[in-house]
Amino acid sequence: VLTLTFNMYVLLYTILAGLAILPLFLYLRNPYLMQDLRYTVTCIVLGFRMNRIKRSKPFYSMLDCFLDKVKKHPNKQFIVFEKSSYTYRDVDKQSNKLARALSQHASVKEGDTVALFMGNEPMYVFIWLALAKLGCTAALLNYNIRSKSLLILSHACSVYVPPSLLPPELRGAVEEVLPTLREQSVSVFVLGEEEEKCVTEGVNTLSSSRIQQYSDQPLDPQLRSKVTLKSPALYIYTSGTTGLPKAAVITHERLYMASSMQAISGVASDDVIYIYLPLYHTAGFMMGLTGAIERGNTVVLRRKFSASNFWDDCRKHKVTVIQYIGEIMRYLCNSPKKDNDRHHKVRLALGNGLRADTWSEFLQRFGDVRVCECYGATEGNVGFMNYIGKVGAIGKEHFLHKASFSYALIQYDTEREEPVKDSRGFCIKVPKGETGLLVAKITAQTPFSGYANNQQQTDRKKLRDVFVKGDLYFNSGDLLRIDHEGFIYFMDRIGDTFRWKGENVATTEVTEHLIMVECIEEANVYGVKVPGHEGRVGMAAVKLKDDMEFDSKATLEHVKTCLPSYARPRFIRIQNSLAVTGTFKQMKVKLAEEGFNPSVMQDRLYFLEDSKGYVPMTREMYQSISDGKIHL
Repeated sequence: VLTLTFNMYVLLYTILAGLAILPLFLYLRNPYLMQDLRYTVTCIVLGFRMNRIKRSKPFYSMLDCFLDKVKKHPNKQFIVFEKSSYTYRDVDKQSNKLARALSQHASVKEGDTVALFMGNEPMYVFIWLALAKLGCTAALLNYNIRSKSLLILSHACSVYVPPSLLPPELRGAVEEVLPTLREQSVSVFVLGEEEEKCVTEGVNTLSSSRIQQYSDQPLDPQLRSKVTLKSPALYIYTSGTTGLPKAAVITHERLYMASSMQAISGVASDDVIYIYLPLYHTAGFMMGLTGAIERGNTVVLRRKFSASNFWDDCRKHKVTVIQYIGEIMRYLCNSPKKDNDRHHKVRLALGNGLRADTWSEFLQRFGDVRVCECYGATEGNVGFMNYIGKVGAIGKEHFLHKASFSYALIQYDTEREEPVKDSRGFCIKVPKGETGLLVAKITAQTPFSGYANNQQQTDRKKLRDVFVKGDLYFNSGDLLRIDHEGFIYFMDRIGDTFRWKGENVATTEVTEHLIMVECIEEANVYGVKVPGHEGRVGMAAVKLKDDMEFDSKATLEHVKTCLPSYARPRFIRIQNSLAVTGTFKQMKVKLAEEGFNPSVMQDRLYFLEDSKGYVPMTREMYQSISDGKIHL
């Protein structure tokens, strides 16, 4: 009996000792165990919620989510903007009035697409909600675009019979292309304070006084009865990785998925989020605005980013969550240091494109802010989140995520600009630690909706027969690397697009504008890295017409007229002939590697100096740019 009792004690002690050291063992095996568990629970909860939304009848849209928040806390602040603030009830009533005004004055109805061409302001939110209440799709136009690009964006909408809404300060940009818009049967409406007589034929007015005459009572849900989870909720314009701007189709399902990023990162209903990124962007609108609606929190909205006012705004409005793109964080780090840099309530930063060095500098200077770096394309069917906070990583692999999204990194030949194939003609996965092209399988659960009215560009983003005959994958156009701990790192972007100042620059578009300059016969546009800067700055190798010299003044005037500031080439390299591949594609990789150092090239080189225009590039200027003395 004593022996039996003693053995039982030994067994019990062994079990207890094992349980005691189990956490240590698990930690040694996986130091991120607790973060992984929290992420797992969050994903399961969101998964159940998404399944309920998919099964709900009638369809439960993001608008319905907003209306539920209005019922739950009608008097809670929803939007704070400059000297004004609007509760959830205020925004609901204003959007009801606008919906009726648009329906009766502009004949907007279910199924129409309405293009929004305006900057960040509460009216942007009112109009979008009004359109949602009428069962319409909102096309979010980049207000920096002009000329041919604006026509391309408008054309992508015009097939859907869209009225367009236009604030007075942007009227000139539309008047420039108005004749073509009228040919496409696009109606243009100007939003103004008072009713005014438009001197421009084809432009109508919609005044504040007229809008306020309409009822603010709820609209009949039957006005949007045909809207489903697969219906387009938005068109957001992106250059993807090739060609001119395209209208990425954002379905209501996709809108929900992107809006869940706040929930996944730990944003709560009592948080205050600061949105200064443009609402025509995926980040500002879906991760920011509709993410805030899903959480039911307060939005501090600003027209544009201001480094000098950033932290003052955060302190004034008790901001707890900020959004960012990598370049924004660099601007904040480069701003003059102050004694109160750490005096704020910001606890979470949510965004993408943050370099490791800037990340570390930001934390060191501004305090204990949890940085949640994300990755994803506007039109893509896969995304990642660095929920751990590992500096420099864009995400971390997780078994639930991998079960939901079938993705892989494949070998890619950057010189031939195509995936590497094996002897059977299939793509080759790269091992852990090596760089590869991200591709994601297109399925019913992970669809790729493509681009509106642009089947050719939609097909270009698809890869067929990737690993087996008949499979179909989305080509992200991005080169990533996954380390042995499962952390994912962004390495580079392939194709005809590079990123600068937080904007995608389509080299095809810039090229088409450059060759319109009288002295330029051919142009090859690409991005080059600059020390201390995120992304790549624009550079163009050009061939001049016979017997003509480079006309720096004419080139400057043309790019200033036709291109937004972030898309204008800062460097122009004059070549006798432009190198092409065996299939006559322009060679960009070698040129990009050579950069803008005049010491390593025989070609003449010009630099776009803000005050003087295009001037000959010198070694001294190169050194000043590299040292950060000349700001780009």
